Amino acid sequence: MSSIELTSSQKTILTALINLHRETEDAVKGEDIADEVDRNPGTIRNQMQSLKALQLVEGVPGPKGGYKPTASAFEALDVDQMDEPAAVPLLHNGEPVDTANIGEIDLSSVHHPDLCRAEIHVQGSVREFHEGDEVRVGPTPLSKLVIDGTVDGKDDTDNILILRIDDMRAPAEPTDH
Repeated sequence: MSSIELTSSQKTILTALINLHRETEDAVKGEDIADEVDRNPGTIRNQMQSLKALQLVEGVPGPKGGYKPTASAFEALDVDQMDEPAAVPLLHNGEPVDTANIGEIDLSSVHHPDLCRAEIHVQGSVREFHEGDEVRVGPTPLSKLVIDGTVDGKDDTDNILILRIDDMRAPAEPTDH
C-alpha cells in the first residue's frame, strides 16, 4: 500500500488518466481527462502539476503528447498493473463493455439470500452505469463464476459497482481442470 495521501480530486483525475491510458496505451490529453471527470481543462492542468511533483504522472511533449501514469500512480491507487490480465467479461444491460475488465469481486452478506451484495472493482470507468441497470460479471478464469445483478450503487472515484445479486453460479461452463 502506498504512503502517498491524495485528495479526492487527485484520486479522481489519476483514476481517469489510468483508465484512459489503458484503453489506448498512448499519452492522454488533458482535455480528454477533463471530459471524463466533468471538470475544466485548466483545473486538470493545475492538478497534473501537483501529480507530476509527486512523480505519479509524466508529461509527454509534442502534438501527440499529454500525460502518462507512472508505476507509482498504480501503487498510489493500489491498482494492479499487469501486462496481460485475464479478461473477465462485463455486460451492461446485455451489451459487452469492451473498455473495462474486472479487477476484483468482493461478496458480502452471502449467508442472507435477500441481502446478498457484490462489490465489483472495475478496471475502467463506471460512469455510464446507473442504479437499476442490469450487470453480468464473468465467467471468471479459474472458477468460472458468473454473477447477474442489479446496480445498487457505485463509487466513481474508485471504479466500484455495488450489485444486488440476482443470480450467482459456478461453474457456468465446464472447467479445464
